[in-house]
Amino acid sequence: MAESNVVSLKKRGAPPPAIPVTDDVNSNGALPADQALEDSLNELRGDLIYSINESPTWYASILLGFQHYLTMFGSTLGIPLLLTIDLCMADTPVDIGKLIQTEFFVSGLATFFQSTFGTRLPIVQGASLAFLGPAQAILRADGPCPPALSPENRTDEAIAMREEFWRERMNLLQGAILVACLVEVIIGFTGLIGLLLRFIGPLTIAPTVALIGLSLFNTAAFFSGGNWLLAGCVIVLISLFSQYLNRIVIPIPGFSADRRVIRFPIFKLLPVILAIIFAWTLAAILTVTDVIPEGSPGRTDARANILRDSPWFYIPYPFQWGVPVVTVAGVLGMIAGVLASTIESIGDYYACARVSGAPPPPYHAVNRGIGMEGFGCILAGLWGTGLGTTSYTQNIGVINITKVGSRRVVQLGAVIMILLGSLGKFGAFFATIPIPIVGGMFCVLFGLVTAVGLSTLQHVDLNSSRNLFVLGVPLFMGLVLPAYMTANEGVINTRSPEFNQIVTVLLSTNMFVGGVLAAILDNTIPGTNEERGLLSFRQSYSSPELAERHLRCYDLPFGMKWIRSVRFFEYLPFSPTFQGFLRRRNKPSRNGDIPNGQTNNAMDLNGDEAV
Repeated sequence: MAESNVVSLKKRGAPPPAIPVTDDVNSNGALPADQALEDSLNELRGDLIYSINESPTWYASILLGFQHYLTMFGSTLGIPLLLTIDLCMADTPVDIGKLIQTEFFVSGLATFFQSTFGTRLPIVQGASLAFLGPAQAILRADGPCPPALSPENRTDEAIAMREEFWRERMNLLQGAILVACLVEVIIGFTGLIGLLLRFIGPLTIAPTVALIGLSLFNTAAFFSGGNWLLAGCVIVLISLFSQYLNRIVIPIPGFSADRRVIRFPIFKLLPVILAIIFAWTLAAILTVTDVIPEGSPGRTDARANILRDSPWFYIPYPFQWGVPVVTVAGVLGMIAGVLASTIESIGDYYACARVSGAPPPPYHAVNRGIGMEGFGCILAGLWGTGLGTTSYTQNIGVINITKVGSRRVVQLGAVIMILLGSLGKFGAFFATIPIPIVGGMFCVLFGLVTAVGLSTLQHVDLNSSRNLFVLGVPLFMGLVLPAYMTANEGVINTRSPEFNQIVTVLLSTNMFVGGVLAAILDNTIPGTNEERGLLSFRQSYSSPELAERHLRCYDLPFGMKWIRSVRFFEYLPFSPTFQGFLRRRNKPSRNGDIPNGQTNNAMDLNGDEAV
């Protein structure tokens, strides 16, 4: 339940509900009397301040949304900067700024569509590392970059030629992303990805989600290594604010006559923003006093040229770099990135649902989420970010720290991304945040995501040697095999370069290796449902009322009464009333009620489960 010091942040006279508000709430605000239902929903909520369907006040929502923006800033800035090397953009810094703006703009669009019409989870979308390898392979196959222009050769004509050169290379990436991401749209909205969910249990989710965090330790180390003083400062401050000072509140002016002072739990809600502000200020002082040497990524002026050269206003638009060019090799290479990103996102959905007070996502939510991620990737191809989009792990960590799982907060964060993606100077200002500060933030957040994955093991019998084998081998191989593939480029060597690239990308993706191996072992090694943790993991769906109440958070934002009244929607894999490809004998009624103890949940244990 929410603490008393945050009740004042909600609407006066309406204390935070223990469960998401739905159409089934009585007119007097009373909840159903079924104690099992209430206990089950409260268990999902845990110690959240705001669960998925609840919203803080508007000013708190803006601050919390901005915190999500700052959290995803490092990856959204760093990954495109890595791509600019192979795009040959060294001589066009203004275009680099525009490319970064475009990435934030598209990330905002993808996040809004995902959280509103996709999974409906509070999950942030952004540039994906899974697409970086295929993109670099496509560009390197196109040829090397020309030598950088010397100061005496930097004429307007020479710069214009360099601009034309990198735009042609970008068009190759755009064409590959557009076609490859159509595959993701198809496997999502046709329900193909949902078919895999019947094989996913706690022993598959745990190593997959844990590897999402563990696989990023190199990224966190690389970012932090620029200045461990700043990175350590962020680690200490986030830990201090979120764990030791989280009960401290500060009085702030109220916005109504009957509530002049509000007690705001600033350290509990905004630990990441506060840590960044303190560390950024420290970095500025050390930069001015030259304690941090020139050329160090810890200096606040390390990327000052982006701030200087960025326009005040620039609204990204489709085909701003030119017309996309489609090649077979490029498309096949990008499909590898699509598959790797898809597996990673499924793990992110489960992790996000767990920390935001939602049940494990059912078939239709995962189908819709993957389809909407494909749509977000298509937007990236149209606008020309050079990379596809995927779910961001670090923002799941923010939810776990702040205990704010509100969908509305992430939607406001998406609006902030779109706005600041159109205001060049403002976006460039935040781009001056030293990379080590971002690295310190990653150290905490990726660690939390790893812990979220391992927490799924609470349902599993860890005294079982079978379960220890199913958990340990995939977890270890998910680290070993990708490390080997990275250290031994070209080890996959067949007569088909496209096949080589696809296999290399998949085997270099930790979540793919660990998740697939865990699913195979868990579904082939004999074991009871109780031993595997399936009974405990899915017991929330033991009655129709529980299932209906739990899964309402995955309903579409409007039109649900009409959708439930039309039988046709039960056959659409992305519809909230989807009943599976294999129809059960007892079909739901026209009003969408679920008879005879059946559920529309992908986690049902009945032998006649829909597929």
